[in-house]
Amino acid sequence: MVLRDYGGQIVWTNNVSSSNAEQAQLLDTGNLIVKGKGDTILWQSFNSPTDTLLPTQRINSTIKLVSTNRLLVPGHYSLHFDDQVLISLFDNQKDLSFIYWPDPTATIWQKLRIPFMINTSGVLDRLGQFRGSDNTSFMAADWGSHIIRRLTLDHDGNLRLYSLNDDGTGLVTWMAFPQLCKVHGVCGTNGICVYTPVPSCVCPPGFEIIDPNDWGQGCRTKINNTCDEKNMKFVHLPNTNFYGLDLSVHRSVSLNLCKNICLSDCSCNGFAYFQGSGECYPKAILLNGRSLYGMGSMYLKLAKDLEVSASSIPQSQFFGPKYGPNCNLANEYVIANFTHKNKTSQNISKYLYFYGFLSAIFVAELVFIVLGWFILRRERNQLRGAWPAEAGYEMITNHFRRYTYRELVTATRKFKDELGRGASGIVYKGVLKDNRVVAVKKLGDINQGGEEFQHELSVIGRIYHMNLVRVWGFCSDGPHRILISEYVENGSLDKTLFSVEGSEILLEWKQRFHIALGVARGLAYLHHECLEWVIHCDVKPENILLDENLESKIADFGLAKLLNRGGSNINVSRIQGTRGYLAPEWVSSLPITAKVDVYSFGVVLLELLKGARISDMEMNEDEEVEMVLGRIVRILKENLELDGTEQSWIPEFIDTRLNGDFNYMQARTMMKLAVSCLEEDRSRRPTMENVVQMLVSVDEVSSSTVMGGVAY
Repeated sequence: MVLRDYGGQIVWTNNVSSSNAEQAQLLDTGNLIVKGKGDTILWQSFNSPTDTLLPTQRINSTIKLVSTNRLLVPGHYSLHFDDQVLISLFDNQKDLSFIYWPDPTATIWQKLRIPFMINTSGVLDRLGQFRGSDNTSFMAADWGSHIIRRLTLDHDGNLRLYSLNDDGTGLVTWMAFPQLCKVHGVCGTNGICVYTPVPSCVCPPGFEIIDPNDWGQGCRTKINNTCDEKNMKFVHLPNTNFYGLDLSVHRSVSLNLCKNICLSDCSCNGFAYFQGSGECYPKAILLNGRSLYGMGSMYLKLAKDLEVSASSIPQSQFFGPKYGPNCNLANEYVIANFTHKNKTSQNISKYLYFYGFLSAIFVAELVFIVLGWFILRRERNQLRGAWPAEAGYEMITNHFRRYTYRELVTATRKFKDELGRGASGIVYKGVLKDNRVVAVKKLGDINQGGEEFQHELSVIGRIYHMNLVRVWGFCSDGPHRILISEYVENGSLDKTLFSVEGSEILLEWKQRFHIALGVARGLAYLHHECLEWVIHCDVKPENILLDENLESKIADFGLAKLLNRGGSNINVSRIQGTRGYLAPEWVSSLPITAKVDVYSFGVVLLELLKGARISDMEMNEDEEVEMVLGRIVRILKENLELDGTEQSWIPEFIDTRLNGDFNYMQARTMMKLAVSCLEEDRSRRPTMENVVQMLVSVDEVSSSTVMGGVAY
């Protein structure tokens, strides 16, 4: 099959050499096929997509989408399977290939993807949902049948799902990047993406536009940099960064040291610097530039002779010039070059009148708001105590909300009363305005930005169970990421269970059994019952709290997705969990499932039985905690395989502080569960639902307690 132009020249061919072709057919799916004898399909357009997938059209390891511009020239964005067999978006610029979706800084677990699958396939079904063999999944906002759709990798690098309207136009019902500036290299080399408020491309000081008709080509330098340190200077671009492609990484360094590092390297054209943490990222290639509040600062290395005015510093703004569509140009947006001022006095006067009018409206609204506040405050004081529903309304509005940093400073008395600290952050005691006592946790390294953090916390806030710590709200002010949850009176289990100075509580057997049952119920709810599937990833006594009745409550659930615990983004074993409670799959590159929590729960069961940490049971100093755990499991397994009447070894395994006051049936069941939970093969471990069923059953059956070997 060939396509010829007016002059008879071949402009396209399907490159099929078979001579058995009998007919071409356009199917209702949009697939153009060439058939041979016996309805054999010799060629089909679904196997050769350009930038678009139609419903039922599959993408596999040999098929990829490539963006095109309005002249149908292939662009530098593509969608296909990567080296880990994950469906990804690529930005291919000359010799550089960069994955920008899903987020390359997130772990596989955070992406909810499954790597290295044998089957490589992805398809958009007729209902508007895309499913991939690597667990990629998204759906149209108008999910349902009888709607014509297409999935297109647009020229700006954004993957969008379109639905056909009745008037023949396309309506975007899903997109990979709601914020266009997050697309990698959308403004080309040296270009910076800003919001004004629509996304637009600008050139930084010392640079100029390469092609005003194609803002994706970026900017070029006016004066080339030299290696002479004396003739170079740095220009500060606040709230700006060029993501990725760093020459090196330096942590906890001063700004002057970072400048000297860049000056001493001729290939360095600038560096990103984060005040406070002292992180320094020298860069040779300035690609993927963005300007948004809270993104650190960029320092460009430019010639000293180059004059830079304050107006030439690019930054996002909600008001000001909006670089919208220009029908005279071939591309969708116009690049704004902030290094040239070409405003006439007439334009300046027009903006002055416009902003003056807006200011007048703002002042009038402010006056009305202040007057209304005083009136409502006076009426509230007069009617105080008259409305019995007021307390209930206040409870509903305070169930889960966003707190300001100033509120939490007041509630915690400037973070004075520290309750504890761990890998995820420091916990302080606080009292809110409604006299609720809360635990205020300052979180450590966070992967997500403000909006993603708020979304993840809203998911956690919807999770409620009697054996889970209640989350009341969060704070996301600037660099501060704080979690507000209920205050649990007796603190964490480790302080009560283990021999800790100042602890006057000795957990009796009945309390230990009910703690184990409560933890199992909480994990079972997270794994199987709540709307959002949650793996805790760090089950240990420090994250199990005890209330005034010594009922157990699990803390820090859902934080594994938020926290980046200072390690690699590839080897998740470095960033999740605690030594001694880690399941074997963390270090064996197996997919992480809910069975990692089952393994950690098995360790907690052993510690409830022994009343001591597993790490404190080594027989010699050189014995690793994993060796200790393996030895204990082997001993338990051998003893449990003995005749059920032979139980003399059980009291020797139980915490000696109980003086033999425990229930034999419950203890034996807990030992069996611990052994099965600590299986190296995760498929042989029970689910938390099964664990709860076994504990509940033995609790109902064992109506008598064995004390000192005598049942009564």
